[in-house]
Amino acid sequence: MATQHETGATVSFDHQVRHELVPAALADRHRAMAVGTPLALLVSGWQPQALADVVVGAGFAIDHIVTEAAGRLTLGVTRARTLPDLVGPGMRVLFCGLNPSLYAADAGVAFARPGNRFWPAALAAGLVTVDRDPGHALHQHRIGITDLVKRASVGAGEVTPAEFAEGVDRVERLTAWLQPAVVCFVGLAGWRSAVDRRASPGPQERRLGGAPVYLAPSTSGRNASSRLADLVAHFRAADALAG
Repeated sequence: MATQHETGATVSFDHQVRHELVPAALADRHRAMAVGTPLALLVSGWQPQALADVVVGAGFAIDHIVTEAAGRLTLGVTRARTLPDLVGPGMRVLFCGLNPSLYAADAGVAFARPGNRFWPAALAAGLVTVDRDPGHALHQHRIGITDLVKRASVGAGEVTPAEFAEGVDRVERLTAWLQPAVVCFVGLAGWRSAVDRRASPGPQERRLGGAPVYLAPSTSGRNASSRLADLVAHFRAADALAG
């Protein structure tokens, strides 16, 4: 439930709200807010680290956290210029990009740039049925989307190795919690930077949060070495790991 106050809005999630449904609820809130808008969150039944992961994943910067009695937490957050995670329980594939572009962040859709081939590949692979609609992909096809690094930038080349390493840790906690059948990283740079600098596209030896990992090439139009047909094949192979 949300109520308005003089500095923004207040959203409350009590212990009766399933934790697994909170990321999607916060994503809805994120899309309804302007960049820089403050939000107060009142929650109960959460560990601070787990809640911080969900809030950051939902596209908010955390200004402060106050721990109160009986496990109640109060957070002051600000809507960031980024994309929210579209994740939930029972995901068949969790796609993980490197970080949102400013174009995608402003459009409110992951991989939104017209030259990006993520959505054409996902459609051709039979993973989704609606173009550029992450909510439909999650709720109708159990396809989730997150990013290694939530900070939006002009290009992924601006992301530091430390940010990629922190991102892998966050995504590992996310997968351990929500247990997607497979995690598919889109773009090699983040995984190579943080996990295995010699990694090649395909299934990886390391699992993440108990889930198998598939590494796919970047779907950016700048990646001329991978044709659409190649990306479709990678997405189908990642989906096959989900059983």
